[in-house]
Amino acid sequence: MAFWDLIATGPRKHAQRDAIAHAMGPVWEANHVWLIFVLVILFTCFPRGYAALVTALFVPMHLVLAGIVLRGAAFVFRGYGKRSGEATKRRSDEGKALENSPELPEIHFNFWGAIFGAASVVSPMLLGASFGAITSGDVRVAADGGVSFTRAFHWLMPYPIVCGLLALSTCAYLAAVYLMMETTGELREDFRRRAIVAGTSTAGLAVATLLVARHEAAWFVGRLFEPPAVFVVSAGAIAFIGSAVAVFGRRYRLARVLGAGQTVLMLLGWGLAHREYLIYPDVKLLEARGAVETIRFVLWSLPVGLAMLVPSLVLLFAVFKRKALSAGPD
Repeated sequence: MAFWDLIATGPRKHAQRDAIAHAMGPVWEANHVWLIFVLVILFTCFPRGYAALVTALFVPMHLVLAGIVLRGAAFVFRGYGKRSGEATKRRSDEGKALENSPELPEIHFNFWGAIFGAASVVSPMLLGASFGAITSGDVRVAADGGVSFTRAFHWLMPYPIVCGLLALSTCAYLAAVYLMMETTGELREDFRRRAIVAGTSTAGLAVATLLVARHEAAWFVGRLFEPPAVFVVSAGAIAFIGSAVAVFGRRYRLARVLGAGQTVLMLLGWGLAHREYLIYPDVKLLEARGAVETIRFVLWSLPVGLAMLVPSLVLLFAVFKRKALSAGPD
């Protein structure tokens, strides 16, 4: 969402930023649950692979962490920075997005706004580039755990860069689709137009990524079009098309469900294509695993943790997002 905050334009740019802050504010910290989960599972169950990954991706991963810290801090500082009056009182089309929260302060684009937007753009791009780096084969891991690279700045090669752009475009599309559910009137149309632009960009970048991957990660493209990955990726492509049709048809809830579904399916398809390797071609998933006892303990403890986490997240979204989920036409 911060991408649209960064490039907000037009007569309703302040209202666009207000809507983004209103949508993100109540559930902001829940955004990091998945990152903690992935890191804990990785270094607990696959210590050899984790050691190689953090060594190979030392620079981009630290930049990602810096971006996460900066965007969280900037989001708060911007919200309590420059304000216009005690509260937002607009009742024009600009203010319709906030009709259920009239006491929210008007958000202005300032220094912290720029940091918030830039950090939120850099993080998904670098995560996508990291994916490209570990898939391309440029990261080599010796038997003793030593890490080397076939090319300097391996995460800045064409394939990782286009993967990063695809990740950013996908996030921008999802954000615009979700913001359509959070807004009404002309403001909703603003985000609908952005969803169309981002969706078109995502489709183009997906094709470009496959074309570049045929040259720099041919093994991965081959696996991607083999069962079972091809079935999951095809389902993701169908969900993406359905989401785009729903956006054009102004079926906002359906667009959101299909948009989220296509992202999950595409990530699952990538996992199935990459399933044998943690880092291609030297670190296989099973060879990088830790002690069986440790993995068994994690598997037994996961249901307990999820039993506490999932109801908490459901309650969080039910309390703060009920009106957005029930607002507007299908």
